[in-house]
Amino acid sequence: MAKGMLAEKIGMTRVFDENGRQVPVTVLNCGPCYVSAVKTVEKDGYEAVQIAFGQTREKLLSKAERNHLAKSSLGSFKHLKEYRDFGVDVSIGQELTASIFSVGDNVKVVGNSKGKGFQGVMKRHGFGGGRATHGSKFHRAPGSLGPGTTPGEVIKGKALPGHTGNRRITVKNLS
Repeated sequence: MAKGMLAEKIGMTRVFDENGRQVPVTVLNCGPCYVSAVKTVEKDGYEAVQIAFGQTREKLLSKAERNHLAKSSLGSFKHLKEYRDFGVDVSIGQELTASIFSVGDNVKVVGNSKGKGFQGVMKRHGFGGGRATHGSKFHRAPGSLGPGTTPGEVIKGKALPGHTGNRRITVKNLS
């Protein structure tokens, strides 16, 4: 039974638990989400619920998206997501709120990390860098890339500069 919902991150704050310790929390805008389609085994070959989130202008959608959303007469939405084995009885057009979850439920959160662009090894991999003074010209470089003649190439997986962030991240078992 996988209940699901689409949300948008607003920011972060902190709350205090029963022992007085502060806990960082993420504030989400959880809606409104609407049921845009209900898939059945007889018609589609599998059971799923499609959720629509994020109002947008109709002209920004493709013709296929417009026609698909017109069947549910909901309007225009940026994001559509299917959840199999939804676990809640729903009908097309029904609004979903965070009330489908109860206190203590474990949730899996999926989102994109912050994109940081092309970064060097110190920021990307936490390398220490070289000396800052005494004639050194080696400050933020990666250092040796491996042995010399054999194998004569950079080994796969070597920590090198490159694009950092903007990856899909999944955090499981949050309560």
